[in-house]
Amino acid sequence: MDELQLKEMIRSLLSEMDTKESTDTQAVSAPAKEEAAKEVASSGCPLTEESVIEDGMIPDITEVDIQEQFLIPNAINEEAYRKIKKFTPARLGLWRAGNRYMTQSVLRFRADHAAAQDAVFSYVSDDFVKEMGFIPVETKASSKDEYLTRPDLGRVFSEEQQQFIKDNCTHNAKVQIVVGDGLSSSAIEANVKDFLPALKQGLKMFGLDYNEVLFIKHARVAAMDQIAELTGAEVVCMLVGERPGLVTAESMSAYLAYRPTVGMPEAKRTVLSNIHKGGTPAVEAGAYVAEIIKKILDNKKSGVDLK
Repeated sequence: MDELQLKEMIRSLLSEMDTKESTDTQAVSAPAKEEAAKEVASSGCPLTEESVIEDGMIPDITEVDIQEQFLIPNAINEEAYRKIKKFTPARLGLWRAGNRYMTQSVLRFRADHAAAQDAVFSYVSDDFVKEMGFIPVETKASSKDEYLTRPDLGRVFSEEQQQFIKDNCTHNAKVQIVVGDGLSSSAIEANVKDFLPALKQGLKMFGLDYNEVLFIKHARVAAMDQIAELTGAEVVCMLVGERPGLVTAESMSAYLAYRPTVGMPEAKRTVLSNIHKGGTPAVEAGAYVAEIIKKILDNKKSGVDLK
């Protein structure tokens, strides 16, 4: 049975069901129809028979803006509630069906949870790395499972990889850019394309630039320390995927340090986090990080020392 025949069968079944319902039941009253329409509209994910049949799929529930969604019927002060929701992406006012969450709320939770898991366990595609012109390296962690259970292996490189880094990176550069998959491959693919051009333009205004960009597979933040020791870079800026949550799986952070060394305190790093479309946009973040790099170079310090 091909796709066309399948669609015809679905149309036929739906048509028969509609005919039977119209015979067995009275027409729904106008007030009832109006109330049902309001309920569907308030869900933020209206479904139509046409969209189901013609497209073969229902609308993507993850496209619903949770901060705009309002599910509480007969709210005492809907305006105030909506105002509160504007300040947080938290799941406020989900309402209930009996003692349980409404179906659409449960489905959205499961969808966001699945996206978070995918971000952790999937990899940045090889095509993306090639398209961006990154130099690929990898830490001693040999798999996702080992990367998650052995954080120490995500901070160091094998002797072979160390030599590769030495051979392919500019030595004693003012700025070395590093991209690491971290805990969210989705964050890298969603933000890096917009971040790097803005960073490059911002650095150009200060008479600065960077050459090669390293991409680290199975990367922890501290991997930037060994890269600094191997290349002699003055400032290392590492872009890494943040641990995903239910709000977003595409949040990226930029870690910066002045002449970082293996084993140095974390307080020596300067961090800009929450780089994503719902936080600090990638373009804005790139321009701002350029300013931070200039400040670090001028003061020859980073982290808490910079303040």
